[in-house]
Amino acid sequence: MQSEIILNQFYTEEQSMVRDTARRLSDSLLAPAAAAIDRDNTFPREIYLSLAEQGLFGVALPEEAGGVGMDAMTACIVMEELARGSGAVGNAFAIPVEAALFLYHHGTAEHHKLIPGVLDGSVIPATAVTEPDCGSDVAAIKTTARREGDEFIITGTKAWVTFGQVADVIMVFAKTDAEAGHRGISCILVETDRPGVIKGKSEELLGMHGLAECVVSFDSVRVPVGNLIGPENGAFHMAMENFNFSRLMMSSMALGMAQAAMEDAIAYAHDRKQFGKPIYDFQAIQFMVADMSRDIAAARLLIHHAARLYDARQPIALEAAQAKLFTTDMAQVHISNALQIHGGNGYSRAFRVERLFRDVRLSQIYEGTNQIQRMIIARQVEKMYT
Repeated sequence: MQSEIILNQFYTEEQSMVRDTARRLSDSLLAPAAAAIDRDNTFPREIYLSLAEQGLFGVALPEEAGGVGMDAMTACIVMEELARGSGAVGNAFAIPVEAALFLYHHGTAEHHKLIPGVLDGSVIPATAVTEPDCGSDVAAIKTTARREGDEFIITGTKAWVTFGQVADVIMVFAKTDAEAGHRGISCILVETDRPGVIKGKSEELLGMHGLAECVVSFDSVRVPVGNLIGPENGAFHMAMENFNFSRLMMSSMALGMAQAAMEDAIAYAHDRKQFGKPIYDFQAIQFMVADMSRDIAAARLLIHHAARLYDARQPIALEAAQAKLFTTDMAQVHISNALQIHGGNGYSRAFRVERLFRDVRLSQIYEGTNQIQRMIIARQVEKMYT
């Protein structure tokens, strides 16, 4: 079984230990619960708290901030292992990891007081950028935050807010200067128990169930000016920097699901017999598995290369986009091929590959669609060669 295989990677001893912890959790807790999370579409709070208890939410956060003191590379390793067991739980893991880093890098000393709660799971964070009429074009958001004395008054609607229904705090991106385009966006922390915060119901999604996603509306919500995270009108670039890290996380999530699909395809192809022998003996199946193995290995290298650059404080707009584009596209293709290897059984919810097929589709859409990734890559390459 894959859980007993140690992949030949250049991991430090500490990274290997954290990976093994994540793998054990994935095999013993996440994988057995994944089908129920998908079926019931209920936020897996107990599993979420189990990840927190293992210190995984602080894996990329410095020790002085209350984290484990490791790095983005380790966060990507953990994400791959968790997503192997459940793509939805892997997705859930990314939210507090990114929120803690965002608060640490951009928040005030007062904001930093939230970090321990984020790390132990007692404070559930969310981020609200996308709007019903605004996705890829962040500069076009319409939610406003009007300054009145020592308060901001926030009005607008945010869509696809992961954890929206269960969040205690939401980092809301809003226009504080409506005429300034992307130079007029600020990030403001909103406690969800404030009057005027309205949580809508979840959409019926194709996959990635259990993430308590919903529309969140802000009806003249008043918050103190001290809830501003980072400089006023300076949040656009903060968001773009955060996207680079989040793209590595989402790439690692897709990688973990592709790894799971390959493992299932190999096991099934050895058990399934046609024409008197296991279907793995047919070259058509072997070639599909060979292509899976090749592309999964290539994706892992792309992700880890970008993560090492990030940890070295190098710019990674190009590398993060390349990793996200390649990994999520290849995962979609090869999970589909793994389903094909399962034949008719792959179309049944009795087999994990059916859920993987639905869950992975989102990875090509969020954190910047893959069409946006191509635009980023083209622009970065143009800068290099012109």
